[in-house]
Amino acid sequence: MGSPGTPTRVGSARSSVVDSIRGFTLSGVRIPKEELRKKITFPEYLRLAMRAAIQAKDAEASAVSRLYESAHAEGAGPALPPVYPMVVFINSKSGGRHGPELKARLQELMAEEQVFDLSNVKPHEFVEYGLYCLEKFASLGDTCAQETRKKLRIVVAGGDGTVGWVLGCLGELNKLNRLPIPATGVIPLGTGNDLSRSFHWGGSFPFNWKSSIKRTLDKVANGPLAHLDSWHVLISMPSGEDLIAPYSLKATEETPLDLELEVEGELPERMSCYQGVFYNYFSLGMDAQVAYGFHHLRNEKPYLAQGPISNKLIYSGYSCKQGWFFTPCSSNPGLRSLKNILRIYAKKVNCSKWEQIPVPSSVRSVVVLNLPSYGSGRNPWGHLKPDYLEKRGFVEAHADDGLLEIFGFKHGWHASMVMAELISAKHIAQVSDIRFELRGGEWSKAYMQMDGEPWKQPMYEEFSTFVEIKRVPHKSVMVKGD
Repeated sequence: MGSPGTPTRVGSARSSVVDSIRGFTLSGVRIPKEELRKKITFPEYLRLAMRAAIQAKDAEASAVSRLYESAHAEGAGPALPPVYPMVVFINSKSGGRHGPELKARLQELMAEEQVFDLSNVKPHEFVEYGLYCLEKFASLGDTCAQETRKKLRIVVAGGDGTVGWVLGCLGELNKLNRLPIPATGVIPLGTGNDLSRSFHWGGSFPFNWKSSIKRTLDKVANGPLAHLDSWHVLISMPSGEDLIAPYSLKATEETPLDLELEVEGELPERMSCYQGVFYNYFSLGMDAQVAYGFHHLRNEKPYLAQGPISNKLIYSGYSCKQGWFFTPCSSNPGLRSLKNILRIYAKKVNCSKWEQIPVPSSVRSVVVLNLPSYGSGRNPWGHLKPDYLEKRGFVEAHADDGLLEIFGFKHGWHASMVMAELISAKHIAQVSDIRFELRGGEWSKAYMQMDGEPWKQPMYEEFSTFVEIKRVPHKSVMVKGD
């Protein structure tokens, strides 16, 4: 059963339906549309200059310079900065039919140039050209641009993957010392929306969205700030077989592993490396295998997945088909456990040295969790009592504590009990750094996923594949929805 302090009632995590019903409030009506628009809309010359810079992919473009010169020509009055400057990134393909309608509604509530459809403008283009344009004007002594840049906040309308994409691009500002980092709020359009839930933006798109969207923008403008850890993943594998990587992973030059932890055995002459960042979770094993199959099924037959409810029904059915519940995953039942292919090394809480962490023999899926929300609002780590935390050497888990929680699922039935919050997952460790080492043998592949993006990972009998996870030095800045 679960550890002390584990909730024992079913359905304590809010469902999408309950989230939507709770969102059904007339509070948004109390915010006059024109008053809100006036407070969040940029002066015309700023927003047109940012758009011109993005379109030209050059903040020094002549069209940008002309707009600045016109705004500062002799006789031109000083422009007033918006009280709550903000821009919106929307994944108009998310949220079913609501995506395009939400985009139109947002354009009613602020200038069209402040709403960026991610199918047309990528977040890195905004950071590299649009935001740089604002910073350039500020450096020339434009006080309106200075105040707008200083107080700017970001809204992301999309699922967790979309939010992570935007946060990753904003995180590049730290490397270039382009501060402050704009804080980010969320309009949930995805299926799970765990990142949105973790910062109190809800788990689903509300029924009364046309009125509540005004309330959301007001909350982004006035909400308190919080911080979020992000985690860098480095995959180092023998060269030879190409990895069909998801969007969240990019091929990179050969990168050495942490030298503090020696590798047992020989390494191949050449290694292929991939790297990425996650905000919610990384997992390997049976759960990732089911997710991989589901994603391919959805891509091949998109008509089967028309919304969050149908997605979850199909996902559950595919779980049974893949053997998460019923059929064995190999001919030999002794090979089902990840213990046969996996070693875990980690730095535990308040410890600077690497140590090997035993892999429980019953575990078929290992999850590394950063957020307190997983699988559409569940908390598989559980709310642990102080005496249990002390006994295991754990501390209370938070999204900005510099630690990751590692737990395991034994099989589909165990995972179902955990997701119903009748028990907690199999606690393995709480750590600040991780290295997974995988060796094939009878297994020629493993399945992994990162923030909902699964892939098939090749494995080899003669050489190991390594996955190293370390915290990104700078935290993301989030706006809390409460």
